[in-house]
Amino acid sequence: MARVLTRDEISKHNTEGNLWIIVDSKVYDVSRFADLHPGGDTVLLAEGVAGQDATEAFFGLHRHEVLLRPQYAKLQIGVVEGEQELVKKPVAGSVSKVPYAEPTWLAEGFRSPYYTDNHRKYQSALRKFFEEEVQPEALQCEANGKKISQGLVDKLAALEIIAMRLGPGKHLSGRTLMNGIVRPEEFDYFHELIINFELARFGTRGFVDGLLNGAVIGLPPVLNYGSPELQAEIVPQVLSGKKYIALAISEAFAGSDVAGLQTTAVRDGDHWVINGTKKWITNGTFADYFTTGCKTKTGFTVILIPRSEGVETKPIKTAYSPTAGTAYVVFKNVRVPVANTLGKEGAGLSVILTNFNHERWMVTCTALSAQRFVVEECLKWATQRHVFGKPLTSQAVIRSKLADMISRVEACHNWLEVITHQMNNMSYNEMSKRLAGPIGLLKSYVTRCGRATAEDSTQIFGGRSITVGGMGKNVEIFHRTSGFDAILAGAEDVLADLGVRQALKNMPSEAKL
Repeated sequence: MARVLTRDEISKHNTEGNLWIIVDSKVYDVSRFADLHPGGDTVLLAEGVAGQDATEAFFGLHRHEVLLRPQYAKLQIGVVEGEQELVKKPVAGSVSKVPYAEPTWLAEGFRSPYYTDNHRKYQSALRKFFEEEVQPEALQCEANGKKISQGLVDKLAALEIIAMRLGPGKHLSGRTLMNGIVRPEEFDYFHELIINFELARFGTRGFVDGLLNGAVIGLPPVLNYGSPELQAEIVPQVLSGKKYIALAISEAFAGSDVAGLQTTAVRDGDHWVINGTKKWITNGTFADYFTTGCKTKTGFTVILIPRSEGVETKPIKTAYSPTAGTAYVVFKNVRVPVANTLGKEGAGLSVILTNFNHERWMVTCTALSAQRFVVEECLKWATQRHVFGKPLTSQAVIRSKLADMISRVEACHNWLEVITHQMNNMSYNEMSKRLAGPIGLLKSYVTRCGRATAEDSTQIFGGRSITVGGMGKNVEIFHRTSGFDAILAGAEDVLADLGVRQALKNMPSEAKL
């Protein structure tokens, strides 16, 4: 049972070697810790801190999670008589009560036409799993740059999260999803949207891609265009987490210009002989298979290349964590069976273009989730940070920035849900025909909004926003990595132009002013 102490008693411990402080009704003996404090013992011996309630000072300098770390938690010696803590450890799976921290459908008292009770039950279970099992490793891998552990991959596979990240489809048939919370025939794109939102809530942008994004974008061409024999061999391996796959399209020679790729595949009997390079390949450093765009005699062709003799991968240093496994891939006289061709020879462009819609939608989901997370961070900081004797929110310029950030994220989320509703009610061919333009415009708009929010959030956090770790660590990461979403899966300007060109293609000839 915690020792109960009066404020008078606590106030007597205010000197070097005999130093207590109060933080949120808890009493900490920091006598021996004072010299180890990153800011030196002067901070703890200051007037209004030593022997006093240092709650406001603490939360002006530290995140609440600091108090939960074992090495600091053990400094607690008691509680203040008649007082209770206000800031409690979040319950795993709980919904944030901060305004606009959650999508409207999760906010208390709000409704949505898109989500069912099953979606709510699914979201709750998924968030609990991600917070308990995924978040600790996400933070660790983001920092050390290591690949996701096989232990976590096995847990993801056991719940069929790897399979569910590919969206609804035949690949879910017969699987037990999230311990049976949702049946395969019930699973829709809103369930998948929930997955994407939950995994991007930790402020770990590199890990978002490292969490087997290669499968999300590299396996669908196998599912949709591979031979039955190839599917039977590859799909179970990837969905069980035993093998990894990456999409290898971009080159130093061509990115958004898919038709300009230079990797070649030359027919030699029953095999392709492949030579060329690929660049910025997500999960490429640890992939076992590469869904690869090649130039053949009859045109652009997609071929599944296993990691074998002649395949070499090198890590590329980027602005985000190496945990994403971003790679430079070299193919040198690699022999691959012709049976590994995905779709018809020369028809690779249609294979890749049909795949792009889902990839761009997925990137939009995770980008928007990260953006909303930053809005929550800014709302918390602006209310707890005091300047000139008042909270930051007392400044009109700060409230204006918050208004812009909130408006952007809410507008983006509503548009995303409209697009997702269309995906639920269109066939695969209809989505390819009707949604390429809208998804392109949506992704372009969301990523532009993300960078605007990145700039606003740095102004709200000030110097803390450019410091690795500490109070503004999540804003620092977001500001540094928000540009990735504007490039990956199609450059922002290219997608905006695609959306307009698609609209112009459908302009009725009789439409005149």
